[in-house]
Amino acid sequence: MWFGIQKVKSRRASMAATKAQGRAFTLFMGGLTAAAAGVAFFSSGSGKAALVLGLAVVAFSLFRFLKIKPLEGKAALGAQPAIQKLIGVLLALGGWVVVLYGLHLTASVSGRMTTSVIGLAMTLVGVLYVLPSAVSKNAIWKA
Repeated sequence: MWFGIQKVKSRRASMAATKAQGRAFTLFMGGLTAAAAGVAFFSSGSGKAALVLGLAVVAFSLFRFLKIKPLEGKAALGAQPAIQKLIGVLLALGGWVVVLYGLHLTASVSGRMTTSVIGLAMTLVGVLYVLPSAVSKNAIWKA
């Protein structure tokens, strides 16, 4: 193991990309850009052509993605605690609900500031403490 990247039997890092993946991703991004330009200029003839061509390139790139063979076996991830991940997500979303509700709860600046700080603290606890600890329970580098 070297800086959190685990070497596998094929001597490639587990997060490495191949040339085929890079080519397919480049096609995907080019097609997506052309399709977005086609949507933006749909009223003109060239906009419609760009949309059709972009969608065709996106479909072709997705076909290329599906054709790529994996270089390694399944990732060695164990089961992660779903309840702890759910609590983290609920804390993160609940913090924003507290902020939004607090803005309508009172008209005073100090009341709004207090509910905003409480909501921000809830969100930060969910995102920076609960979720990372849930995901790191059975991380691949702890094997």
